[in-house]
Amino acid sequence: MSPADRPAVPTVTSAPPGDLGPGWAEAVAGVLADPSRHRLAFQPVVDLQRGTVAGYEALSRFAGPPDAGPDVWFEAAGRHGLGAELDARVLERVAGLRPELPPNCLLTVNLDPNHLVTEPVQRALSAAPTLAGVVIELTEHRPVADYPTLVAAVAELRLRDAKLAVDDAGTGYAGLQHLMLLRPDLVKLDRALVAGCDRDPAKAALIEMLGRFTGQLDAWVLAEGVERMAELESLVRLRVPLAQGYLLGRPAEPWAALPDGLAATIRDRQTAQTFGDSVVGLTVDAPAVRAGEAVAAAARWFEADRELDVVVMLDDWTRPVGLVDRACAAGRGQPKRTVLKTRPSAAPEAVVARAMARPAADRSYRQGLPAG
Repeated sequence: MSPADRPAVPTVTSAPPGDLGPGWAEAVAGVLADPSRHRLAFQPVVDLQRGTVAGYEALSRFAGPPDAGPDVWFEAAGRHGLGAELDARVLERVAGLRPELPPNCLLTVNLDPNHLVTEPVQRALSAAPTLAGVVIELTEHRPVADYPTLVAAVAELRLRDAKLAVDDAGTGYAGLQHLMLLRPDLVKLDRALVAGCDRDPAKAALIEMLGRFTGQLDAWVLAEGVERMAELESLVRLRVPLAQGYLLGRPAEPWAALPDGLAATIRDRQTAQTFGDSVVGLTVDAPAVRAGEAVAAAARWFEADRELDVVVMLDDWTRPVGLVDRACAAGRGQPKRTVLKTRPSAAPEAVVARAMARPAADRSYRQGLPAG
């Protein structure tokens, strides 16, 4: 079906109660007329299995006046009948940047589903030589006016190699029916569901259920709004494949890498998940220092981190050769050098058996803590 033959769905201009104030029609028209007042920032989407950047989400930033966030600008554009034009402007920018993407990365862009079949958006999509690598992210902020027409438009997108994402799953208007009808390639979990998932068993259960459901649709789950390491660790345990949020990288100029050390942390957590029945799942991270300066270096670590219990000593080949505790760092004892070393894949019962076979004095680092 060509854009000319397809029945048009009118731009939705309804909005939640509240007065945006005067001058917004002129402000949106001004942004459309002056491209310098609209720029894009890009937030990394992270592969939680490999600890790599899998793509970026394009996010709009507007130069006022008025001074307001992007959600208000898009709301104002919708109220004044310019929502489709503004969405089309973003799509044009994203399509132009697609060839500059790093290898094996996707670029996602938000779009009101009711704007997909409008003339401005169709014109912007048709102008792109290819949509390979682009993910059209349909928001759930408003109810869909015409599902049959939307499904037909989505089918045309896929013929041009675009992928489809559904935003805010679990909190939007249509819920599971929306997912069933559109069959997206990517399902984004809203921040409201991700926040505190490490402390709320009900949220964790819902994330796990949505993961199984979307897996049956041959789609991937992406958790939005990850801000705490405990949330990230919970998502890894729940086998969520993709995530984004301030912990993983803030919106920035293209194309930002992961924060220092975070990739290794994700891979370590994934290793612990892979070896679920191994001792690695019982370990905790500890800083490491060279044996020649172990006590002084450990004292600095203990001063910086009041919760730290032990620092690992390494030889010249970076092999663990001992442990320094707080008492030792304060001059009240010697480093513990009879540490128990084991492979990450070792079963906990095997490690316990080895520990209990050692001389009594070497079975534990101190009361309540296992050897090694």
